[in-house]
Amino acid sequence: MAITRRIFLRNSALAIVGTAAIPAFLTRAAYGTAEPGTKNKRLVVIFQRGAADGLNIVVPHGEQAYYAMRPTINIPRSSVIDLDGFFGLHPSISPFQPLWQQGHLAIVHAAGSPDPTRSHFDAQDFMESGTPGLKATDDGWLNRALHSLPPPKSAFRAIALGPSLPRIISGSEPAVAVNNISDFRVGGRNPYAAPFANTFEAMYEQSVDSVLHGTGQETLEAVKMLKSADPAHYMPAAGANYPGGRFGDSLKQLAQLIKANLGVQVAFADIGGWDHHVNEGNTQGQIANLLRDFSQSLAAFWIDLGDLAEETVVVTMSEFGRTARENGNRGTDHGHANVMFVMGGSVKGGKVYGKWPGLDQSQLYEGRDLAVTTDFRRVLGEAVYHHLGNKSLDKVFPGFENRPGQFLHFLS
Repeated sequence: MAITRRIFLRNSALAIVGTAAIPAFLTRAAYGTAEPGTKNKRLVVIFQRGAADGLNIVVPHGEQAYYAMRPTINIPRSSVIDLDGFFGLHPSISPFQPLWQQGHLAIVHAAGSPDPTRSHFDAQDFMESGTPGLKATDDGWLNRALHSLPPPKSAFRAIALGPSLPRIISGSEPAVAVNNISDFRVGGRNPYAAPFANTFEAMYEQSVDSVLHGTGQETLEAVKMLKSADPAHYMPAAGANYPGGRFGDSLKQLAQLIKANLGVQVAFADIGGWDHHVNEGNTQGQIANLLRDFSQSLAAFWIDLGDLAEETVVVTMSEFGRTARENGNRGTDHGHANVMFVMGGSVKGGKVYGKWPGLDQSQLYEGRDLAVTTDFRRVLGEAVYHHLGNKSLDKVFPGFENRPGQFLHFLS
């Protein structure tokens, strides 16, 4: 159907203005419809950079050793949001409580990488490449997760929210880094990532990057239409109250792109500041403030998506946890196992998954850290296999045995 006048997308996500011909995928978006035969499933990955303190995020308040090892930074039982009598949420992530109660939020505790490194750089690199201990991997697991799926219909298929393309989403599949909807930037094979509207147009016209071939013109049209929508004045759905700051802004923009039906299939965003060696705090302080931003942003994203949340799965990860004991500076040092959140319409939530190793001295990894009992690739693999539908996990996570019978079964 020809479109010659102003069209507003459902949920006021995007306005298309003009008289020029509009690409087919944007025509479908304008009417809120998907391409026939597609399921529109999306996987969003959130990285908590700096090694979040999983023990103060999802608190094992039923284990006395936790309180004995953290005399000044523990979360008191009276403040914990109890989940199952043993685990509870930090009070600053109360926005997660409704998701838990509705069965849309699952938790995997004592999860992490088997690699023993305590280097932020190496640990993040291993978790983004999906090959712990192997530095030779040149692409990211989230990019490889797209390999055996149907070819992209849009250059927005794989998106990173930020100024440059991170390792996790880099590779042979087309991907873009979106720092701001009003100023798109291209990642991927352009190492200098200049403003999107200029550089991408030049790259497309000159056919410099074959990765973008076939989707460039539609993307240029999408950029123009997004800009005409005045994205700075985007109005989220009622009740979706994003906090100010980079993380909240990133998720708000991601919600806008998803609601515009531009073909987003995988997306990545990160939030830093979790390296609390000094004055970590407990119910107040550094970790409390960061958790408030983290949970409010994700809860707003969930509400903002509306019905589209049923087709979306969000997984959070961090490079390693913190020491079981607090240090002399009322903080924690680099640890081993951590906690992961899984949020989505197909998630069998309201449950803490994984085997709890315990905090007794004899149960600690190297006598100091929570032990890893669930490899992070097991969690991600289940999301890739069941949600995205990529059954070739040996290609996504090479060298790791990841059969469906070994999954935690947090997805329906």
